[in-house]
Amino acid sequence: MTATPDAAPPRLELEGIAKRFGDVVANEDIALDVRAGEIHALLGENGAGKSTLVKIVFGLLQADAGEMRWQGRPVRIANPSAARALGIGIVMQHFALFESLTVAENVALGLDAPPPMRELNQRIAEISERYGLRLDPGRHVQALSVGERQRVEIVRCLIQDPTLLIMDEPTSVLTPQEVEALFAVLRRLRAEGRSVLYISHKLEEIRALCDRATVLRGGRVVSTCVPAEESNASLAAMMLGEGKLVPDRPPHAREATPRLELRDLSLPSADPFGTALQHISLAVHGGEVVGIAGVAGNGQAELAAVLSGEVLAPSAGAVFLEGQEVGRLGPAARRKRGLAFVPEERLGRGAVPDLPLTGNGLLSGYATQPLVKHGLIDRLGTRRFAQAVIERFGVRAGGPAASARSLSGGNLQRFIIGRELLQQPRVLICVQPTWGIDALAATAVQEALLQLAADGAAVLVISQDLDELMAIADRIAVIGAGRLSVAEPVAELSVEQIGLRMGGRDAA
Repeated sequence: MTATPDAAPPRLELEGIAKRFGDVVANEDIALDVRAGEIHALLGENGAGKSTLVKIVFGLLQADAGEMRWQGRPVRIANPSAARALGIGIVMQHFALFESLTVAENVALGLDAPPPMRELNQRIAEISERYGLRLDPGRHVQALSVGERQRVEIVRCLIQDPTLLIMDEPTSVLTPQEVEALFAVLRRLRAEGRSVLYISHKLEEIRALCDRATVLRGGRVVSTCVPAEESNASLAAMMLGEGKLVPDRPPHAREATPRLELRDLSLPSADPFGTALQHISLAVHGGEVVGIAGVAGNGQAELAAVLSGEVLAPSAGAVFLEGQEVGRLGPAARRKRGLAFVPEERLGRGAVPDLPLTGNGLLSGYATQPLVKHGLIDRLGTRRFAQAVIERFGVRAGGPAASARSLSGGNLQRFIIGRELLQQPRVLICVQPTWGIDALAATAVQEALLQLAADGAAVLVISQDLDELMAIADRIAVIGAGRLSVAEPVAELSVEQIGLRMGGRDAA
């Protein structure tokens, strides 16, 4: 199939699309067209209206005004089944998976006419192999890391052979080599005349992959462009106005004595499909940022759990905090000793969706802040604490009473990290701190982590975003199959070397 975008009508065309939620304008007079044989970028910071727009295209939301045309004909997409019937598939940033079901069962639920389970398992394996995304069809979703859950979403979409594929931050948890493999598939789809609507905050990806881009700001289209003809700075200026993408690195000096240590930690996984930790040793000093890179499912979740105290180590001496054995202490006891923790899942683990920000501030702040007196919650104190986080870290929210669910991903991440930083921790552990948030929010988060290290704290960042680790870390280690390499100075490493190690090969 050969694409002839100039001779044929656009595959998808939007005109005058508008959507409001109460007084909030999510989309206003949106015009957008996606042609056959095109990879089209949709750009904008968190809260710009991208997610609302693609939900309208996929039938998850209905527009208040405007018209949608498919292959030149007006259509009303009433629900996702209607979208799939047209040939539209979507991989959303926030997953829609049932944790108690297996990978294959979750894939089946996303299909209008699923084949027999044996055939479906085979198709999942074929798609997984084609994309280089390891998945066990029989594994339960509750045992998967965030990165592995994203793989399920991608495979579930691709197995439907869509004509228009909407992808929302699909490379957040892939190594550079896996990203290139995914790009190769997307380019083949383009060559066949298929269309891709591609959402990413990684501007280098947009420039390398996408043919055209539509830029949203404040729910409105502010520009269209050819990304290859733009720079990162010019794309950022369209999205955000003038703003920097590279975090400032304040001067900092590493202390001689480690703040956080792991000493020959070995730990079997409680999950039969999980990854056992094997002989892990690591030291993180005050005044430095140490990064841990790795492909999802190689022990990151298990390592984070034992560091935070959610899972106890086999012995007290396997984990040291400020020189004291804490391996058998739980999260609250470690927090009181100066450890703070930011999990990879914002909604559900980092914050309770329906609780107000005051309540979410209390969740971890109670251990170090005077928010509970004589067993009673200090309502005024929790409000002041939440308001302080909002103001200091530039959180866009409707005040301390706003629910966590009402915030965009970037603003919720700012609140969660701000909640931890305002407690002035001696040690901070962050997992995927900027996953799925826009460039401006990511820069703000990274600068906060760097400033904490400059103030003398020990910062450990577990991330699959190698560009991020190269930008903020002083040393980087790689985790694979539950084993951790020696943390080496960033100046002695390259993204390519780390990517190869993440893929199980030596950098040489």
